[in-house]
Amino acid sequence: MHSAQFTAEPSSNDMVERDAIAGDVPGLPTPASGADRPHLTFDVIIAGCGPTGAMLAAELRLHDVRVLVLEKETEPVSFVRIVGLHIRSIELMAMRGLLERMLEHGRKRPAGGFFAAIPKPAPKGLDSAYAYLLGIPQPVIVHLLEEHAIDLGAQVRRGCAVAGLKQDDEGVTVELADGEQLRSRYLVGCDGGRSTVRKLLGVGFPGEPSRAETLMGEMEVGVSQEEIAARVTGIGETRQRFWLRPFGAGVYSVVVPAAGVSDRAEPPTLDDFKQQLRAIAGTDFGVHSPRWLSRFGDATRLAERYRVGRVLLAGDAAHIHPPTGGQGLNLGVQDAFNLGWKLAAQIRGWAPETLLDTYQAERRPVAEDVLDNTRAQMELHSTEPGPQAVRRLLTELMDFDEVNRYLIEKITAIGIRYDLGAGPDLLGRRLRDIDVKQGHLYGLLHHGRGLLLDRTERLTVGGWSDRVDHLGDPTAVLDAPCVLLRPDGHVAWIGDDQQDLNDHLSRWFGKPAN
Repeated sequence: MHSAQFTAEPSSNDMVERDAIAGDVPGLPTPASGADRPHLTFDVIIAGCGPTGAMLAAELRLHDVRVLVLEKETEPVSFVRIVGLHIRSIELMAMRGLLERMLEHGRKRPAGGFFAAIPKPAPKGLDSAYAYLLGIPQPVIVHLLEEHAIDLGAQVRRGCAVAGLKQDDEGVTVELADGEQLRSRYLVGCDGGRSTVRKLLGVGFPGEPSRAETLMGEMEVGVSQEEIAARVTGIGETRQRFWLRPFGAGVYSVVVPAAGVSDRAEPPTLDDFKQQLRAIAGTDFGVHSPRWLSRFGDATRLAERYRVGRVLLAGDAAHIHPPTGGQGLNLGVQDAFNLGWKLAAQIRGWAPETLLDTYQAERRPVAEDVLDNTRAQMELHSTEPGPQAVRRLLTELMDFDEVNRYLIEKITAIGIRYDLGAGPDLLGRRLRDIDVKQGHLYGLLHHGRGLLLDRTERLTVGGWSDRVDHLGDPTAVLDAPCVLLRPDGHVAWIGDDQQDLNDHLSRWFGKPAN
C-alpha cells in the first residue's frame, strides 16, 4: 500500500491556445483583417465587475490566465443592500479560502423560510457543513471578490463601457465607448440584465416582462417600533411583498408593492414610498432621510444561448428573474465557478474538445429551474383567493420533512445534480466538506485544481498531475472507494479501477502531459 499523500504541482506558465473556433458565426460583423487588429493582449476580457465578473476573474487567475475586467461605473455602488449567500455559495467561498473574510462582514441566519417566505424552519441534517444563510452587504461581497481577483493578478479598469465587438477564429476585438480597441482570446459578458454584450451578439432573451413591481429601500421612520409592528404584522400575513424591518439607529428596510410597472432605469422617489405605504397601511410611518431607493420587477427571461463562438454570457446577462428566494446573486457566482476552470482549460491548451460546451449544458438547465421556482413563488405572493389557497396547502405540505428539505435544497442549490451519465446518485453532485486526514476537504481545493480522493491508496493521477491533485486517505469520511472531483467540487467519477479513472481523467482534464 502506498502511504497517504497529497501532491500538488504548479501548472506551466506557457499560454497555449488549443483550438481555433471553426466556421463563421452567423449575425456577427465581418472581422477585421490581421493588419487592422489590435495586439492580442489578454486571454479573457470580462465585461462587468459585479459578483459574477469578479468571481470569474479570480477563477481564471488561479490558472494564470491573463484577465482584464471592464466596469462601466467609475465607482462602486454607494448604497448598502443586504443580500444572502446561500449554502452552495458559502461552500464555494470555503473552497477558495474566502469564507473567513466573508464571515467577518456578515451575519449567520437560519437556512429556512426561503420558499415564498413561508415561515418553516430548515430541516435537520442538511447535507452541508455550512447549513446557514450568510447575510452580508452586497458591496462588501463585490469588494472582497474584486480584491481577491486583483491579488491573484487580474486587472480591473473602471469607467470603461463596452460599445462594440468583433470576433474571428483567433480572438475578439472589443471596442470601448471612447473608441479604444482591446483584443483578447475570449470575451465574457457579466454585465447584467441589460447586457450590452448579449445585445451586440444578437442573442435572444425570451421570457415574460414585469407584471408587478416592488419598491425597496432603506430609510428612517418617524414613529415608534411598537406602532410599526402593530400595523405591519396583520398586513404581512397576506402581502409577502410588504415589510418594515429595523436595521438599528432608526433605519428600516422598507418593501412595498408599487402602484404599477414603470421604467426600472428611473429610481423611485420618497414620495412614491409614502404614497404606497398610505395606500396599503393607512400611514406612511413618517419615512424620511432615505439611504437608497430602488425598484424591482418580476420579469423572467433566459438567454437562448450562453455562448456564441468566443463570446460567453454569465450571471444576469444570461438570466433574470424576481428576487424571491434570494437566488440571483448566488446563481451568477455559481455560473462563474462552473465556467472559470473550463475556460481556463481551453486557453491553457488541455481542454477536451467539448469541455467548454458543458458550461451551457450544465448551467442553463439550472437557470431554467430557478426561473420556474421564482415564477411559482411569485404566484404564491398574490393576494388573490386562488393563489392564497395554494399557499395554505403548500404551507401544510411543508410540515412533511421530505417536502421542506426538497424546497430548501432547491433554493440553496445543494440539490443540483449535473447529468454526467449513469452512475451512483453522488455522480454529478457536489461533495460536502468532509473530514480528511489533513483537516477538511475544501481546504485542499483553494487552487482550483481537480482532486482524486483515494481511499484505496492504490490509484494515481499519472500524467494529469499538473492539473489534478491526489490525496490518498483511507480515513476519509466518504461512502465510496474513490472519487474524482472537478475544480468546481462536483463528482466526476466514482470507483476503484485505474483504467476507468484514466478514461474519466481524459474526459474532464484532456490528454495526459506524459
